[in-house]
Amino acid sequence: MRTLVAKGPQPLRSEHLRRQPAHAVVPALHLILLDTSGSMRQNGRLALAKGYAARLIEQAARAGDDVGMLSFGGRGVEITVPPGPARAAGAMRARECGGGGGTPLVQALTVAGQLLAVSSRRGHRETVLWLLTDGRTLEQPGAPAAAGHIVIIDFDHRDRPLGRCAAWAERWPAEHRLA
Repeated sequence: MRTLVAKGPQPLRSEHLRRQPAHAVVPALHLILLDTSGSMRQNGRLALAKGYAARLIEQAARAGDDVGMLSFGGRGVEITVPPGPARAAGAMRARECGGGGGTPLVQALTVAGQLLAVSSRRGHRETVLWLLTDGRTLEQPGAPAAAGHIVIIDFDHRDRPLGRCAAWAERWPAEHRLA
């Protein structure tokens, strides 16, 4: 607006330009932990969780935030999407994750804690840890201390839920959402 006022009725010239100082927008980091264990393959839960993860990545991209994704299952913990600016390709990588095997949740949370600690040194506005799981593990993990906000998306069996995700959310504390 100040440029147009300075320009007046004259043709626009470089001396008319009035620049606003560019404010550095500090992105948030959304770190997604996707459970790809064998129990998630039952009843289409893994497919739903992959779609949920892809949607989170797409929303982060629209918001200009950073995103990272770890998948954990029978092949251990894998960094599926390294933390960085959210891109549509990350959503495709979420959809391509395979599944099977055990649930190395404690190991996944340890790696997540390390990534979040690095993120906090880089000065992200906030860090959000998204845990997408059915809670079907005997491990009783603690929450990563470096997470600013934790959201557990519960993909447990609707008819015979174990309730572990809700218990973790209460103990950590974290937000608990049913898928």
